[in-house]
Amino acid sequence: MFDFVPIEKYSFYFFQFYLIVTFLVVLHSLTLQMNDKKNLAFLKVFGLLSLLFTILYMGLRPIHGVFVDMTIYAYTFERFQANSPIKVTDDYGFYAFMNFSSKIMTKEFFFFLCAFIYVTPLFLISKKFFKQYWFYAFLMLCISFSFWAYGTNGIRNGLATSLFLLALPYHNNKYVCIGLMLFSCTFHQTMLLPTMAYTITLFYNDPKKYIITWLIAIPVSLVLGNFLVKYIEISGLGNDKVGGYFTDEISEGFSKTGFRWDFLLYSSLAVLSGWYFIVKKEYNDKFYHHIFNTFLIANAAWILIIQVNFSNRFAYLSWFMMGLVIIYPLLKKNFFKNQNTIIAGVILFYFAFTYVLNVILVKS
Repeated sequence: MFDFVPIEKYSFYFFQFYLIVTFLVVLHSLTLQMNDKKNLAFLKVFGLLSLLFTILYMGLRPIHGVFVDMTIYAYTFERFQANSPIKVTDDYGFYAFMNFSSKIMTKEFFFFLCAFIYVTPLFLISKKFFKQYWFYAFLMLCISFSFWAYGTNGIRNGLATSLFLLALPYHNNKYVCIGLMLFSCTFHQTMLLPTMAYTITLFYNDPKKYIITWLIAIPVSLVLGNFLVKYIEISGLGNDKVGGYFTDEISEGFSKTGFRWDFLLYSSLAVLSGWYFIVKKEYNDKFYHHIFNTFLIANAAWILIIQVNFSNRFAYLSWFMMGLVIIYPLLKKNFFKNQNTIIAGVILFYFAFTYVLNVILVKS
């Protein structure tokens, strides 16, 4: 356990680690070519170091209320260990996993295992898609705005998103791919949204039309957003977990209501990136179109109800793919003369959002 780290600074040091790593990536991009042996050696060494650090630092954190839902999961785990009756009404896969784990391991090791399952798929898909340049993609996923929060607080949802991402390398076998995505839904039912979005793209995969749909969702939300939120509240649409987002029952950061222009600006980074490569650069990769369009559908659905309390929870159903959407073309095709510098600049700019929102604004 990392008990020697002050609990009030625990999250802070995680972002400091990746701040240093990000600056090192930028430094290497300014002095070395992308395929230079020294750069490739750096990517391999710091990639494995970052992978190991993230799993250990996240997985061996103390069980503490600063991580909010972690204490609730710990209590539920103890109930399973004591064979106390627990009523499970949803997310059966996650609770079956917790119940099984409670019979063979301690709650401390359970949280380590959760971190391992949460982080390892990001490494596997990065390695699968980008080979020797995998660290760039892995880094983008780890420095995403909500990555840390969903590995330490919204653990169930975080695990579900990683299982969803693990399905993507099987995109050539749609039955295995969709099957794994549906399995992720058993860990968190809200994953039905990106799963349905991806399924829709299998039948219609035109990015330009989805970009237009995403843009239309913004004025529709501005005009009808309050009506849509109130309709969902009144109709009781969704289960208790989803319904809870429309109330003040949950206390966490970023709970400000109203139209979240800051969140919309953050989401637009992926939209602009996809538009640039697909429309301006005519990048024609069918699989990339699938993941980009999946992001657009899920993010547009969130925009329609952006004024709900804790809308970042809904946004995460698309945000967890953002790092992959932004970096994918840059690691698959050479677009620029100094592409290594461009990649480093993208990583730095992307991490700047995360650092400002999670460190600077939190401290202030």
